Amino acid sequence: MLSNSRRAGVLRGLVILGVIVVWFAIGGAGGMSIGKLSEVQQNDATSFLPTGAESTRAADLAAGFRQTDTLPALVVAEANGAMTPDQLSAVQQFAGRVGSLPLGDGRTLGDILVAPAQAIPSSDGQATLVTVALDATKATEQLGDQRVVNAAVAALRDAVTPLSDQGLSVHVTGPAGSIADLVDAFGGIDSLLLLVALGVVFVILVLVYRSPSLPFTVLFTSLFALSGAALAVYQLAANGVLVLNGQSQGILFILVVGAATDYSLLIVARYREELRWIQEPPRAMYRALRAALEPIAASAGTVIAGLLCLLLSDLASNRSLGPVAAIGIAAAFVAALTLLPALLLVGGRRARWIFWPRMPKPADSGDPHDVEGGEELEHLEARTGLWGRVAGVIGRHPRRVWVVTAVFLVAASAWVPTFRAQGTSESDVFLTKVDSVAGEKALARHFEAGNVQPATVVAPEGELDAVVSAARSVPGVQSATPVTQGGQGGPPDPNAPPMVVDGRVLVEVATQAAAETQQAQDTVAALRGAVHAAAPDALVGGAAAQRLDTQQTSARDLRVIVPAVLVVILLVLIGLLRSVLAPVLIVLANLLSFGATLGISALVFNHAFGFPGSDATVPLYGFVFLVALGIDYSIFLMTRVREESLEHGTRSGVRRGLAVTGGVITSAGLVLASTFGTLAVIPLLFLAQIAFLVAFGVLLDTLVVRTLLVPGLVHDLGRRVWWPWRGRIPADR
Repeated sequence: MLSNSRRAGVLRGLVILGVIVVWFAIGGAGGMSIGKLSEVQQNDATSFLPTGAESTRAADLAAGFRQTDTLPALVVAEANGAMTPDQLSAVQQFAGRVGSLPLGDGRTLGDILVAPAQAIPSSDGQATLVTVALDATKATEQLGDQRVVNAAVAALRDAVTPLSDQGLSVHVTGPAGSIADLVDAFGGIDSLLLLVALGVVFVILVLVYRSPSLPFTVLFTSLFALSGAALAVYQLAANGVLVLNGQSQGILFILVVGAATDYSLLIVARYREELRWIQEPPRAMYRALRAALEPIAASAGTVIAGLLCLLLSDLASNRSLGPVAAIGIAAAFVAALTLLPALLLVGGRRARWIFWPRMPKPADSGDPHDVEGGEELEHLEARTGLWGRVAGVIGRHPRRVWVVTAVFLVAASAWVPTFRAQGTSESDVFLTKVDSVAGEKALARHFEAGNVQPATVVAPEGELDAVVSAARSVPGVQSATPVTQGGQGGPPDPNAPPMVVDGRVLVEVATQAAAETQQAQDTVAALRGAVHAAAPDALVGGAAAQRLDTQQTSARDLRVIVPAVLVVILLVLIGLLRSVLAPVLIVLANLLSFGATLGISALVFNHAFGFPGSDATVPLYGFVFLVALGIDYSIFLMTRVREESLEHGTRSGVRRGLAVTGGVITSAGLVLASTFGTLAVIPLLFLAQIAFLVAFGVLLDTLVVRTLLVPGLVHDLGRRVWWPWRGRIPADR
């Protein structure tokens, strides 16, 4: 018969083994899902707009005027001077064989063409444009491990070599070329981004733990958490429950690795602390998990609640990021509380060897809460090194510390109005040279770029003349032409009557600027004002209008989501800290931190990096991530401060809490900032700006707000900070 202790040990071992086996199964299935996430991405901006947007309604009505929606790929061949007859002939021959170019799986480009490719010489005789009209529906289908549009653009780019041999500079651009380049840029998410993020985290863990095995344990926890999140997200995206794009996928990877590592750091630190007093690793782990559960659960819950506020967005890209990122945080939380303890305890009685060569040394005697609780504060501060000294400075000069810190943050926030988030041209999205951007510039030099993707106006038949007249009067508009029976699918026929569908007509408005540019969006905004004045029921759509609606919707989201996030976080903190005043102060401190981050980022983006501006969603994403994640470090600190305050009073609790948590919270902040910083390896403006903004903001929260501002404020206020439920907190000595 097994003794009770032996039976408990066997049962514990089976549970540990079972947890590891379950996570290995999740890792196996989820690992394959990580590689397949790109197959279910949707990077087309039109799929993100709300159904009520004017451009969306215009697109629905305009579809009735065309037999097939097209996705143009434009091949621009540019000569160094006037094109020779041989060069022009070579381009025309290329246009003739476009339909026979192979795509793979026995298909050719001709299978997805709406019309034969046409070669159009420029008026200056220095370039020729080959228009390749792809069937938009067929172009989005999957072909092997890529979309048909990517295969089509790749086939065109491979086939232009003979033109280059003729001395021509050839580029494939247009909407199809831009989509292909965007997908290629996101292609680094599956491999490069993940490898860089894991490498950075591993280096930090080695420096923190100085152990050959413990960093791998924490890293494995993060990887399996990511596998679990990828498995869930892939299934939801594949079945149309949520929309996944490249940005959301990149943020998911970073968020899971960073959050899982942060939670693991907190658990390991508390486990190491308990091992000083408890010989049995399972019992020490139980004590550690019991102490760490509340702050980690509050942290994860706060971030999840903040992220789910994105469901209030009118943009599908923002709305889907909420649950995608929330799933990632939930996976990180579950993995840290199940897989990590199992890996740390798998060695049984020898489990503490996981810390080798810096194994926790047993204390002389007693219980951690009795001995450390009675430890002299000066002795504790001396034992905790740098953070003990910081706690001592705050204890001696609390008001001076928080006032000086607050003044610095307010001064940095003064630059917020210089943060330019009015959107950018599509060519500014890429931080490296790409073929589609080079093609856009060549197109603008020799052709009327606004004709490629004209704005569209759908209006009642009786108001056609008024709409055309109003459109032509708008600065930046080159032409306004009704779609006629002869013009459908070909050049306009001025002698044919306008096409009428359900009592409506369609007017194509060519802008002087290309639809991908910010100038075209400004023109469309003016066009809407003029057209609506002439025909209130008219709708203005097109590619530029879609980008304009995206910007306007993003501005609306910022006004709605920011207050919602603040309310949710405040309620979570009130429940966690059993106080109203302390949560209000923490939220205000993090708002000040966000303002300072945005102000400093504006200076860096405008003057150091020379960025042309920012996408309208950058401030929203920055706010959600910084406020939700920045609160984490105040949660980790203040839960420990409250624990210590219940025994020793608030002012002593602040100094004790900061002294014992300073090292682990700083390590967690460095990990999260570094992981978000790795987003910059993807050469896209949006991700580079999010990388800097969140990384810098997390460091500011970790090293300034959590270290100086919040402790100084709480120490200065003393017991009053727990108002109105301060009865259990003893008076400060």
